[in-house]
Amino acid sequence: METKRSLAYLRAKKKVETLKGFYSHLVVYILVNTGIILVSANVFNSKKIDFTDWSNYVTAFFWGFGLVSHALYVFYVINIENNIFKRWEEKKIKQFLDEDEF
Repeated sequence: METKRSLAYLRAKKKVETLKGFYSHLVVYILVNTGIILVSANVFNSKKIDFTDWSNYVTAFFWGFGLVSHALYVFYVINIENNIFKRWEEKKIKQFLDEDEF
């Protein structure tokens, strides 16, 4: 019983660290791209402020693909893999425990 509990704890800890990594990625994305857009739009200098130029948003657009990929991995792929691997892990653990008993 203790083994199952420790394995469940390790799985939960891995999920939390994965989520933490995604949320860190999201915060950095928001902060950096906000800064890039503001600088590109001339907010901090005496030139005319222009938020309509498409080149202000190129970094945010392409980095957004990476962020969406990361989100899909965290919220979709890991949940599917966990179910498949979880069943396989439990089956193998039970198999090894049964072999050790005999």
